[in-house]
Amino acid sequence: MASPAPTYWLTRFAILRLLGLVYAVAFLVAANQILPLIGSNGLLPVGAFLARARETLGSTEAGFARLPSIFWLWHSDGMLVATAWAGFVLSCAVAAGYANAPVLAVLWALYLSFVHVGQDWYGYGWEYQLLETGFLAIFLCPLLDPRPLPGREPPVAVIWLFRWLIFRIMLGAGLIKIRGDPCWRDLSALFYYFETQPIPNPLSRWFHFLPRWELETGVAFNHLAELVAPWFVFGPRKIRHAAGAVIVLFQSVLILSGNLSFLNWLTIIPALACFDDSFWSRVLPGRLSHAARNAGLAATPSRPMIVTGWALCALVAVLSFKPVANLFSPHQLMNASFDPLELVNTYGAFGSIGRERTNVIFEGTDSAAPDESAVWRPYPYRGLPVDPSLRPPQVAPYQLRLDWQMWFAAMSSPSDYPWTLHLVWKLLHNDPGALGLFAANPFPGGPPRFVRAVTYRYRFADPRSGKGSWWVRERLGLWLPPFSAESGELKGYLEAYGWMKPPSNPP
Repeated sequence: MASPAPTYWLTRFAILRLLGLVYAVAFLVAANQILPLIGSNGLLPVGAFLARARETLGSTEAGFARLPSIFWLWHSDGMLVATAWAGFVLSCAVAAGYANAPVLAVLWALYLSFVHVGQDWYGYGWEYQLLETGFLAIFLCPLLDPRPLPGREPPVAVIWLFRWLIFRIMLGAGLIKIRGDPCWRDLSALFYYFETQPIPNPLSRWFHFLPRWELETGVAFNHLAELVAPWFVFGPRKIRHAAGAVIVLFQSVLILSGNLSFLNWLTIIPALACFDDSFWSRVLPGRLSHAARNAGLAATPSRPMIVTGWALCALVAVLSFKPVANLFSPHQLMNASFDPLELVNTYGAFGSIGRERTNVIFEGTDSAAPDESAVWRPYPYRGLPVDPSLRPPQVAPYQLRLDWQMWFAAMSSPSDYPWTLHLVWKLLHNDPGALGLFAANPFPGGPPRFVRAVTYRYRFADPRSGKGSWWVRERLGLWLPPFSAESGELKGYLEAYGWMKPPSNPP
């Protein structure tokens, strides 16, 4: 006797609830950090960015076509903050169970607007991934009915598109690793990863000091989840459920072992499409499963939703040519988008693993001269290690965008991150917005006379040593030399990048 066709009422319920939570976190991050990052007095002001884009592309219309964003119309500080909070409120409604196509379309458009003007701060692969996931979700629910279990059946075609998304996410991540750093092939990657990852969490040190055979097993499990499981997300029910379970378990381990923003929570969302209602009825409360069955019995076919779902499949198929070609290219891009709306993208992560951790620490002094006798006080990050005695915090799924950029900056030079000079200028003036990106202000009584940036090497302190510190560090050298507020060199940099108007000539 043939098994009944799978249904996806509870699958849609789970996907939309988790998507609402991820959107809420993403918009909360924007509400709290957007002004010091891209506001009118931010490190990379959005107004200057849009002016450069308009000049480069020839007109506002061309700029909008290339980088669609509502902030082409208006980008005041009030507009930026209001948009972020509006997105947060709508996201909470979706997380609470109330979603329809217009609400999800608005959320997608608002977040697209931030990504396209966010510059360095929004250049991560999960920004594109959230946009692609959010776009698919628009077509998963009815046009108007916002109820958690609406009277329209989830379009199976859109469920398959979510599976296509998780296939590309996982396989892209696996291929970029196996083609890249040899530590993924010899199973030694986790000897370094937990210590050198962007922002470790309280459990990262425990993972780092696991026996080496367990760490090698962890790399093998990574390959199972990223290189093997994706091929089975389109399979029969039991195989598909097993593939989805492997992917969700893998993402859960990553959640436990580090602070990778909302990436892992976001990646779980399309993996949920591997499960149908036969799975959810065993793990969700019985009354919810009963309500889903009743909704299925009372549902009426929605031809417009079916037709729209298959039209979306056709669009995604056409837009998938470049991402698929990149996926199997020997020169695979790690995270890239191929269309202005970020509808179908390519993904990957940690194609190379650092063997040691370096952090750039900003330091200030009240001393009259920045020499060896000066007493330097550090500006503590909210997530990155500074004080070796402090335990790494739990931050994710929240994202500290300055900390992430400084993790990248430590592997490069100031010329690749010129906004760090703008940050120095702001620290020299105790700018409240810039200081709000740090955990504390070491100069509450007035700004320092000099600010510099120093590179340190950090290693996890062995917990068996009994010394009580979480880190061991050593100073490597200056990343930025000391600057004062009177520094002509610093002012020249700021004027060159448009962050300070040159002094007017006297009459």
